[in-house]
Amino acid sequence: MTNQATPPNDHQPDDASTQPYLRRIRSFVLREGRLTKGQQLALENHWSGYGVDYQPALLDLDLLFGRSAPRVLEIGFGMGKSLVAMAKAAPAQDFIGIEVHKPGVGACLSEAVAQGVNNLKVFEHDAVEVLAEMIPEQSLDTVQLFFPDPWHKKRHHKRRIVQPDFVQALRSKLKIGGVFHMATDWENYAEHMLEVMQAAEGFQNLSADNTYVERPEHRPLTKFEQRGQRLGHGVWDLMFKRIS
Repeated sequence: MTNQATPPNDHQPDDASTQPYLRRIRSFVLREGRLTKGQQLALENHWSGYGVDYQPALLDLDLLFGRSAPRVLEIGFGMGKSLVAMAKAAPAQDFIGIEVHKPGVGACLSEAVAQGVNNLKVFEHDAVEVLAEMIPEQSLDTVQLFFPDPWHKKRHHKRRIVQPDFVQALRSKLKIGGVFHMATDWENYAEHMLEVMQAAEGFQNLSADNTYVERPEHRPLTKFEQRGQRLGHGVWDLMFKRIS
């Protein structure tokens, strides 16, 4: 659940107008592990069926999937096992996954083929750019962000992907009534997400007490999460509906 290139040095200013050659702050670091043989074969053999190449042009999602259906987009799907499980469990919906780490993309393709899933498309690219350039306005029913990099050091909090500007950019891609679903195992990040979302224009918290929700059944319980539960670690789910 991470995104793509090494961020600029903390001691450099972030103002792109004064530093024209600096990239904008990234919410992720590219930790590119070595591909296994299986992952490499999956990319070579199945990218044409599942993969979508990045280009700065809006997609026709009905054409992409060959039908009109509810659409779920997941940002940072890791190795893809949970995403594939969700797609298999909901064949009437279409799923879009975005991940920058090639081994994870390869693993996701391999799992999708093994499970016979055909309602899934995958990007290997920066989610912020895919959302901005390729996803049409009001085309998504759900956006999922599960266990993103928490950037736990305070000086790195500005790199957390859940920030006001990102939330508003994402909001325009959701249909009215669409849901932004987040989950994290870092309590401080959960508090940060809650603060940002409570202040975000156009969203309503689906929690009865305006805080967190119970994990919904459609979000699979990962091995990582199960291990954390055994160790007494918490997990916080947040679900906010677009209302305007």
